[in-house]
Amino acid sequence: MIEQPIDSLVAKAHRDGEYQPLIDLIPYARIIGVECQRYGEEMIFRLPRNPDNIGNPTLPALHGGVIASFMELTAVFQLMLQQHTPTPPKIIDFSVDYMRAGLDKDTFAICEIARQGRRVSNCSVIAWQDKKRQPIASARAHFLIDQR
Repeated sequence: MIEQPIDSLVAKAHRDGEYQPLIDLIPYARIIGVECQRYGEEMIFRLPRNPDNIGNPTLPALHGGVIASFMELTAVFQLMLQQHTPTPPKIIDFSVDYMRAGLDKDTFAICEIARQGRRVSNCSVIAWQDKKRQPIASARAHFLIDQR
């Protein structure tokens, strides 16, 4: 993870509407291909179709670890973008419920910050492919926030 202050990068991303440079700071996000788009106040994260992310070539379906990582990164980026912390949040716990196979197509995720305390944030994330109301996975997470 990044150990440098990121608040100026977040401010620049919001000002320019270009979030990819911030996402690319985390190498694994770059490897699996995470993207971000702002729609009004809502941030939607996208994992484009990528043969390297396939875990079951028979279906073909995304690797469960890729789906979980994408959802965790969605929460991390949402917290970074919304909380303007000087360093990325640190994961305390993360729990995923897989609901459907993540097929070999674009996948989307959105994070809702359910509770923000002084040091800990509680988030929920859903991931879907065709319809948001038919998620392929949901997750709950707690993060430690550095408020310096």
